[in-house]
Amino acid sequence: MDPILIAVIVLGCIALISSVILYVCSKKFAVYEDPRIGQVAELLPGANCGGCGFPGCSGLACELVKGADAGSLENLNCPVGGAETMSKIADLLGMAMANSEPTVAVVRCNGTCENRPKVTLYSGLRTCSAMHSCGVGETACGFGCLGCGDCVAACKFDAIKMNPETGLPEVDDDKCTSCGACVKACPRNIIELRKKGPKNRRVYVQCVSKDKGAVAKKGCAVACIGCGKCQKECSFDAIIVENNLAYIDFNKCRLCRKCETACPTGAIVAVNFPPKKVKAEVAA
Repeated sequence: MDPILIAVIVLGCIALISSVILYVCSKKFAVYEDPRIGQVAELLPGANCGGCGFPGCSGLACELVKGADAGSLENLNCPVGGAETMSKIADLLGMAMANSEPTVAVVRCNGTCENRPKVTLYSGLRTCSAMHSCGVGETACGFGCLGCGDCVAACKFDAIKMNPETGLPEVDDDKCTSCGACVKACPRNIIELRKKGPKNRRVYVQCVSKDKGAVAKKGCAVACIGCGKCQKECSFDAIIVENNLAYIDFNKCRLCRKCETACPTGAIVAVNFPPKKVKAEVAA
């Protein structure tokens, strides 16, 4: 028999046996993927920022489908897509989505070059994480912004810029998607996600220093000294003072701004409010 023909027959038999084995394996070890996952992923913005708490948009899509099967989409949200995207996904999955108030990144430090002068010079790697690991930094405040821009580098949406005059990062409310990347990048936990509030109006303590009053005031002219005057002034129990630091709960705050007036150091700021009307002095 012709050896070439024998070789062709042998190779054909091997190919046939291999194809049968592959077919059996593909059926036995097949992994089923819910087609809804791909549909949900198409509705997501594809930023893969991780702000939802899952590894990319595909991870969130899987969790959303699982949540729909479990009967609840609670605590599942895409901060980049916002309410509009989540509403479309909820309609696709046949679920009701609770309306969540939009949030925005807030820089809780007002230690500008004027309010918080430098007392030393740092000559190492110019990143916030590196400077923080080396110690207090270039100022006397060990809690304030280090000004190296780690948050700027972490933001994928160009929503944070460093102000060269103040040395502090500034957030663009219109560009911020509340993904939380800047929050994770800050080694001193200065940046916080807070509710935007009605008409983008917010009241918060622009300080995170836990030093005692005299020490905090020495390091920064507008530091919170933990005096508690704002807490006494608040009628809604929205302010707590712990570890020499006041904090305003945005879920309880009614934006009355009484705490802003009561603060002796100006550590409490009110954003996007109209200027206060000056009361005319009434003659005796």
